[in-house]
Order: sequence, then C-alpha cells, then structure tokens
Amino acid sequence: MGDLLLVRHGETEWSVSGQHTSWTDLPLTQHGEEQAKCLAPLLSDRTFALALTSPLGRAIRTAELAGITGAVPDPDLHEWDYGGYEGVTTVDIHRTRPDWYLWTDGVPPGPAGHPGESPEEISARADRVLKRVDSALVDGDVILVAHAHFLRVLTARRLGLTAADGRLFQLATGTVSRLSTEHDRPVIAEWNTRP
Repeated sequence: MGDLLLVRHGETEWSVSGQHTSWTDLPLTQHGEEQAKCLAPLLSDRTFALALTSPLGRAIRTAELAGITGAVPDPDLHEWDYGGYEGVTTVDIHRTRPDWYLWTDGVPPGPAGHPGESPEEISARADRVLKRVDSALVDGDVILVAHAHFLRVLTARRLGLTAADGRLFQLATGTVSRLSTEHDRPVIAEWNTRP
C-alpha cells in the first residue's frame, strides 16, 4: 500500500492577504513559484501510481514547478466554494457575523454558478476523491495538488473524522504532507513539510 501525498499550491496574492479564494484563478506570486520549485527535491525520488491536481492554474503550475509529471486535473479537487465570501477575509466577515466559523457554518450563496458549499457537500467531494485514491494506492504512492481547506477536509475524512475536523490541520502554502498507514489504519506521517 502506497502513501498519499498532499501538496498545497504555492503562495498567491490572496493567500498572503487572507482572502478566501476558490474559483478566482489567481497566479502564483514569485515567492509561490519559488515555493513550488523547492518541493521538487522532496518528490524527486518517488514515482506515483496516480497524480491529480485541482483544475485551477495555481495548483497545475505548482505541480509543474515541483516536477510532478502526468498530473491530471480533477474537478473534485477544487477548493471549497466560498460562495458570497469569495475574495473576503475572515476579519471582514466577522465585522457583520462575529461568530461565523467556516467549518460549521458554511457560506452564503454567491453569484450564478457559485452557490457556496456546506461542510457536508465538501465532505462528499473529498470522499469521492478518496475512493479514487484507494484504488490507486494498491499500486503505489498517490499525489494530490490542491488547496488548503479542501486538503484539510480530505485529511479529516481519511482519518475517519468529520469535515469540520479539518479545522485541526493548519496547512501552509507550498508544502507537502504525507498520509500513510500504521497497523493498516490511516495516520499522518508528515505535515507541512518544506525543504
């Protein structure tokens, strides 16, 4: 059984400012590009039975710069749809909703095509990805290049927790994390690794 490697894309302008970024397809900053390039040595000695990325440019570019070849975009790896909170910081949201918490409250609807997602909806997407991953892990390691909130939910689900428990796993830009097994049970083997 292989390991599941999770890569959060490199820095963008909005990851620096703390703005919620789901469908807005911002490029990596120069620093974000450097973060992605620095991941290559952590991944160079591995071959992957399956490599998937979010369909957004920041994830695809991170995979390219990190030397991940043959990665296939998968729409299920898209970031949490923040609906009406796209581009808004948590600080700004708290000005009108001081008790708001993404992990339990979800988001209000946004413009057409972006209704927002509840924790249950993003959990269902993560479960679909994990089902696909499980069938590939029998052949070796799998790597996913995606976004912070989605990968945190996916980690929680892999460990048998609820989507809301993703709040427990802070995930920095330009990092590699590794989920493995111990005694045939999922565990976190590495988290937020940088060279």
